[in-house]
This record gives sequence, C-alpha cells and structure tokens, in this order.
Amino acid sequence: MVAVFDLQNIPANYLEDPYGVLAELREKSPVHKNPDGTFVLTAYNDIVQTYRDPLIWSSDKKAAFRPKFGDTPLFEHHTSSVVFIDPPDHTRIRQLFQSAFTRKALAAFVPRITNLVDEYLDRLEDQGQMEVVEEFSFRLPIEVVCDLLGVPRQDRELIRGWANAILTALEPTLTQIQFDDGNQAVTDFKQYLRDLITHRRAHPEGARDTEVLTVLADAEADGARLTEIELLHQCIFMLNAGHETSTNMISHGIHEMLRNPNQISLLSKDPDLIEPMVEEVLRYQAPIQINNRRATSDQILSGIVIPADTTVHMMINAANRDPGQFQEPDLFDITRRPNRHLSFGLGVHICAGNALARVEAQIAFQRLFHRFPKLALTSSAVIAQRLRFREVSSLHISVT
Repeated sequence: MVAVFDLQNIPANYLEDPYGVLAELREKSPVHKNPDGTFVLTAYNDIVQTYRDPLIWSSDKKAAFRPKFGDTPLFEHHTSSVVFIDPPDHTRIRQLFQSAFTRKALAAFVPRITNLVDEYLDRLEDQGQMEVVEEFSFRLPIEVVCDLLGVPRQDRELIRGWANAILTALEPTLTQIQFDDGNQAVTDFKQYLRDLITHRRAHPEGARDTEVLTVLADAEADGARLTEIELLHQCIFMLNAGHETSTNMISHGIHEMLRNPNQISLLSKDPDLIEPMVEEVLRYQAPIQINNRRATSDQILSGIVIPADTTVHMMINAANRDPGQFQEPDLFDITRRPNRHLSFGLGVHICAGNALARVEAQIAFQRLFHRFPKLALTSSAVIAQRLRFREVSSLHISVT
C-alpha cells in the first residue's frame, strides 16, 4: 500500500478513516515521495521542523498555484491571504490583524457566544433533536466571525456559499465546475466587502462594539496601511477560516463525546476538564488535515533529501497521532496532558484566531453537556468527501 500511496489518487476508503493508512505510511515511509515529485510528511518531529523555520520552509504559494489557477481571482486570493505569505509581508499584515484577537476583544465576545449557544440549546430542548451542523456547529462560528467583521445577519448564507467554493479550490484535484465556482466566489466576495466597507464608513454609528472592519481598513503598522487587495483578501480569509475550523471542531467534539460517553461523565464530574477536552478534540480529529511548505534549499528530513523548490505535504492528522509524541494516540482521552497537537499550526503561522476558536468551543461544549448530559447519536457522523478539511457534513442527535 505504501509503495503506491498517491495524495492525488487516494484509496477509496481513505476519507472515511485515514488514520490506518497514515500510521503505516509514518512507520514505513515517514518522508514519502509522491508520484508527482512532492513529499508527504507523517512524522510529528519532521512536521514541527518545517513549521519552525519559515525562511527554509516557505508558505508562499505563487509557484505552486500558478499552474493550478493561472491568472484568476483564485490565484489572487490564495497568494494574498496571510496564511500563504512569508515574512516580512506576513509579519506586517499579521501585526495589523492582531487588534481583532486581543484579550479585551475576546472577552467582549463571551456574552455574545454564550447567548448564541443558549439560543441553539433552547431549540434543541423544544425539538428534542437536532442536526448539529446546520443548527449549531456552523451557526455559532459564522455568527461570531460575521459579527467581528460587521456582516449583516441576513447575508451569512452568502458567506457560507462563497467560503465553501473558495476553500474547495484548495483540494488537490478540482472539477471545472468547482474551479469556475471558486473564481466567481472570490469576485463576488470582494465586491461585497467593498460595499460593506463603504457602508460602514458612511454609517459608523451602526457598528457593534466588537466590530473591527473599519479598524482594519484604517490601521497602520510602521506608517503603512494594508492595500485594498490585502485588506479584501485578509477579510475573506478571516471569514472563511474563522468558521471552517470551528465548525468542524464543534461537530467532531460532539460526535466523539457521544461515541465515548465515559468522557461526558468525566467532564460532568470535573468541569475544569473543558480546556483539555477541546485540545483533545483538536488532536483527535484535526479540522485541517494537510498543510504545505516549499523548501527554499536542499533539506534533509528523516534521512531523506528534499531538493530545493520541492513541496512537502504536512499531514497534520498523522502528526497528531504519532505514538512517538502521544501515548495511545488512537484513544480519545479528554484528560490527556500534555497535548502538543499541531491542529492550529506552529511558529509564525500559528492560527491567529486560535484563542477565539477555543473560547467558542469551550462555551459550546460546557453548556451543551451540562444541560443535556444524556444526549444520544441518532446516526453516526457523515464525513464529507474532502481531503484537506476533516468536515462533518451532517450529524443527528436527540435528547434522551
């Protein structure tokens, strides 16, 4: 199996349960050469090494994405957002965005998150059942990130459609329809944000206390502002990434806790386990499964030479279950400490919104399992056919 592993042509059963395939790959070929000349990394220490040195392992995707996207809106977006930029531009842009994620800004969101969660749980109590993704795990983070950027509530389904089309374009293979939809989504999203910024500047009195859109538009670092293109694409990225990761984290957390009711009992007895519980959910089912870097010079990982200008695929889902780092890695254990998973990245590119995502998850899980300690799965989670993102497309639960 390992000898013919191809990230562009994965086994039929891989998406449902990738962990057995990745465990064999990590054991037999932790730096595995893909048929296209790229390398698949599955060992924790190798992936940490690539994260830690952004000068050697570049996040810039211009060379990689040009053949895939050509001169298109998708190319503009995926080579302009902060996640795919190297220092010093990365440092400058990230500094401007830090205002959205200060402790003060996060504290201001806690009442809003709590009220939203309680609203969803009231509906669960009334109905006696819930489809988790549509009624809870998608709604919470999209409401929060849209509040952050001042997107009106009635427009949030638009955001979801655009986000899905743009992020789907990051999958290793694309259909023509997916390619066209992704490009149209970028174009529509940019124009929407231009109109939103214009409206907010004309009506600043309508902004929430937690809103940062005009702050970002006017912010300066060392006397320089974001260009319009930089601003638009960072906002698109925040709206996309700000709900994608959190939605999947909350969906998987509910699913894994209900599959392991003994863990619900542990949390009930010790509410302080909520923080390690969130970390274990992130480790066990990494919302983003793959990251990528390009070697700027010849490098060696696990004894294998990686030539300059070669792309490596960092399998976060494999690193998070490396037995060299995690004891009994296939066991879901909310008491696990330490838990140095890589689901939010590491180093200069660590997810800027990780603290907000953690707050969302802690409030969501704590209030759900405190109020409904005997929930039941109506059916197992349906896993979407996406390689880069570990997405739950549907999950049904009921109150018992």
